[in-house]
Amino acid sequence: MPISVRLPPRVEQKLAEYCVSHRVTRSEAVKRALERMLEAHAGKQSPYDLGKEFFERNLRTKPKTDVARHSKRLLTEHFRGKRR
Repeated sequence: MPISVRLPPRVEQKLAEYCVSHRVTRSEAVKRALERMLEAHAGKQSPYDLGKEFFERNLRTKPKTDVARHSKRLLTEHFRGKRR
């Protein structure tokens, strides 16, 4: 499938230098770069997937206090050294 891409002059120059030094066509160099980029991205997990087990663990246990409702009091106690 043909694709047209506009490259900034400095990128085009670097691509030309790479192709000469590695003896590949511009098309081949771009194909290789895209394959590497897509392979690297395919193996990465989303931030949610990385922390999923911790999120699920916290959903099973109920918090001891309602942090949202008592946030001001809890922060005051924490910074004044009064802890439960």
